[in-house]
Amino acid sequence: MTQQPPLARELFAQLQGAPMQQIARQLGTDQDQAGNAVATALPLLLGALGRNSAQPQGAEALFGALQRDHAAGPDLGGLLGAVLGGGGGSRQTNGAAILGHILGGAQPRAAQGLGQATGLGSGQAMQLLTVLAPIVLSFLAKRSSAQGLDAGGLGQLLGQERAQASQAGGGVLESLLDRDGDGDVDASDLLKLGMGLLGNRR
Repeated sequence: MTQQPPLARELFAQLQGAPMQQIARQLGTDQDQAGNAVATALPLLLGALGRNSAQPQGAEALFGALQRDHAAGPDLGGLLGAVLGGGGGSRQTNGAAILGHILGGAQPRAAQGLGQATGLGSGQAMQLLTVLAPIVLSFLAKRSSAQGLDAGGLGQLLGQERAQASQAGGGVLESLLDRDGDGDVDASDLLKLGMGLLGNRR
């Protein structure tokens, strides 16, 4: 079985329980469908960050943003509450702006693919990606700090994550992030990104 991306697995575990209930409520869906969608979205977002930080200048820019805006942020519960409460006023919680930096022009394709794979529809999928984007950056800021990573170390960590996500998803990650939008997005392959995370729930 393909090894699941470790950062996505760890963050997915942190979102179990009350955070997942809040996300499900926000999306207007049940917890199982929300969990399924989160499990698929996390490797997608982390894989996109791995792609963005593959070049040294990309890694430097991401590392700078993490240090500046996310390193001293609230804990997961506090951050999620601020994001779900419409916390667009701060760079830490403005999910739409953060998602724009992560996915750029690939946002509509990513939301469409995620919506098809999880049955959410692209509107709810975009909403979910917007909620998760600040959470992913806060998680990475805390991880970088705990491990004493510099920009190069962060780029390397995310590169490994992206490679494993690409393997697990059968290449669908790269087609979703294809800037030209000429690659086909296979929703069933995208769903494979999340299945391993779901399989690890006890």
